[in-house]
Amino acid sequence: MADPSSYRPKPGQIPDSPGVYKFRDEHRRVIYVGKAKNLRQRLANYFQDLAGLHPRTRTMVTTAASVEWTVVSTEVEALQLEYSWIKEYDPRFNVKYRDDKSYPYLAVTLNEEFPRVQVMRGAKKKGVRYFGPYGHAWAIRETVDLMLRVFPVRTCSAGVFKNAARTGRPCLLGYIGKCSAPCVGRVTPEEHRELADEFCDFMAGRTGAYIRRLEKDMTAAAEEMEYERAARLRDDAEALKRAMEKSAVVLADATDADLIAVAEDELEAAVQIFHVRGGRVRGQRGWVTDKVENVDTSGLVEHALQQLYGEEAGDAVPKEVLVPALPEDPDAVSQWLAERRGSQVSLRIPQRGDKKDLMATVQRNAQQALGLHKTKRASDLTTRSRALEEISEALGLDTAPLRIECFDISHLQGDDVVASMVVFEDGLARKGEYRRFQIKTFEGQDDVRSMHEVIGRRFRRYLHEKEHTGEWEENPAQTPEQTSQTPGQTSGPTPTATAPVPTGPAPTGPVPAPTGPAPDSAAEPREDDGRPKRFAYPPQLLVVDGGQPQVAAAKRALDELGIDDIAVCGLAKRLEEVWLPDDDDPVVLPRSSEGLYLLQRIRDEAHRFAITYQRAKRAKRVRSSPLDDVTGLGDTRKQALIKHFGSVKKLRQATIDEICEVPGIGRRTAESVAVALASTTPAAPAVNTATGEIIEEDDGGSTT
Repeated sequence: MADPSSYRPKPGQIPDSPGVYKFRDEHRRVIYVGKAKNLRQRLANYFQDLAGLHPRTRTMVTTAASVEWTVVSTEVEALQLEYSWIKEYDPRFNVKYRDDKSYPYLAVTLNEEFPRVQVMRGAKKKGVRYFGPYGHAWAIRETVDLMLRVFPVRTCSAGVFKNAARTGRPCLLGYIGKCSAPCVGRVTPEEHRELADEFCDFMAGRTGAYIRRLEKDMTAAAEEMEYERAARLRDDAEALKRAMEKSAVVLADATDADLIAVAEDELEAAVQIFHVRGGRVRGQRGWVTDKVENVDTSGLVEHALQQLYGEEAGDAVPKEVLVPALPEDPDAVSQWLAERRGSQVSLRIPQRGDKKDLMATVQRNAQQALGLHKTKRASDLTTRSRALEEISEALGLDTAPLRIECFDISHLQGDDVVASMVVFEDGLARKGEYRRFQIKTFEGQDDVRSMHEVIGRRFRRYLHEKEHTGEWEENPAQTPEQTSQTPGQTSGPTPTATAPVPTGPAPTGPVPAPTGPAPDSAAEPREDDGRPKRFAYPPQLLVVDGGQPQVAAAKRALDELGIDDIAVCGLAKRLEEVWLPDDDDPVVLPRSSEGLYLLQRIRDEAHRFAITYQRAKRAKRVRSSPLDDVTGLGDTRKQALIKHFGSVKKLRQATIDEICEVPGIGRRTAESVAVALASTTPAAPAVNTATGEIIEEDDGGSTT
């Protein structure tokens, strides 16, 4: 690991003009490329105190061994040079988008004497006109098949073309009218190129003129009583309309635009691009990248624009580019795009109307692409195995943690404090093992104390289950220190041989625990049928959402129970650092580590599960009613009572006999309802402040 001060240039050596800089490692390999309006100010940011740098930036500057720069005259030149260097050197610390698949394009080889229409993949070639990309090759072939009726351009390979020219016989498409057969001289090279140009114009969105021309010719042929020709022109027009219908109109006034959306988390980002030509979506593509540098949404957009248009020119760059966030220097990027197009390009964020609605659709596609990428990555067995091995090595575990439990605390400003426990086995979520907790030993916001309570309750229950199943060795001749343990067994004192072992259902009251206080069953989450859930399986790794304080609280809870064979760590969300008990410095996993990705996914799942429970609990509290306390009174009979009396206020005023008149309500239930309503204080009546009139409660509103 290099010390950045060892290669820091003197301030006077760095110019204060625009430029592009490169960081190289000890082997002279370029590891990062960046651009700046002011090189002196930008490079100074990299050589500040390491503790103040983002972890990704800190890793880069400590990996580098030298820095060099090139001065340019404008920011547009800096943008172009940065793109060229990133493409040339492929630096490891730069964001590099990778296609999640090889997209097919509809290509017209205008660089040949007789242009050919075909499906192409891979790098673009000079002199070839591209349309797309498309999601599937069959979609291109269907479109081409419809359009060849009107624009019979050559589609055959060079070998077939030469063989037909040698024999003087065209292929089948030439016989059925879907090729103009330039191979046998039916049309001249100039006439065939004109057909290819018209094909390209139609695909570029200039569709109305061709359809109007066909309809005009059809009408003229019908007036001249050339009915066969009129029918053929009618079918040609219908074929073009069907080809157009395959891409629905999404924007009015024949808009040409590219819409770019970004979905991201702390580690990865997905980009989706919709290509709209003539108001219709003509193509779609997506990229996924690892966030190996400290970059925000604006930076991701700028990198996407560089990769998307870095080698394009002319109409391939649309008049309008819509993005979710503007780059750091939007004027320079807009000027760079305009130079590539040859005319003005509008780079902006859609604010209203159809374009904003379409951008929301592109954003949903980006979110789905990121989720699909994560699912594929997580479902791969080899990847999961490597992730578990990396976690084991980084945390110094004896074996790979096949069962990992993660805990998270959620609340809203100290109210409705809850916790979640999620379980991953062999790198996959086991949702049937998830658990939810309510914090009951104190009120208010204290994440550390909450974490201590939850961990203690979970593992007290684990010890209780071990005692219930008789897993402890009962040998009074041995002291706790002499008692041998089997793998996965706790290290607390061994119960005596005379201690009774329960044989019936799990007890619901306090039960003596061997190494700590009795499990508070009333505080434990329960099954829907009222039976306590079981916590019989211990994890090999316990993860908490948080840093040093939360990790220390979890470790203290385990120590109080005498459990020392479960590894504990915490994942701090802000910097993605892994904290271990009693360590002053975190474990920083490599950015490309599958282990870090798995820990992050587990932590995020615990957060999702906790916040879902917290929101549901808060919503239930807000919608609570005094009828909720009536044992055995379900939602159906509650609704029947409110419907019969009209409101809770009128139900409170009813007698027991009147309540019994409601279908399904017996006398015992009616008495319970009357007692429950009598024990609650009705809300103060609402008053119209303008008239002084008391507003009667005439709905089924609930009290809290």
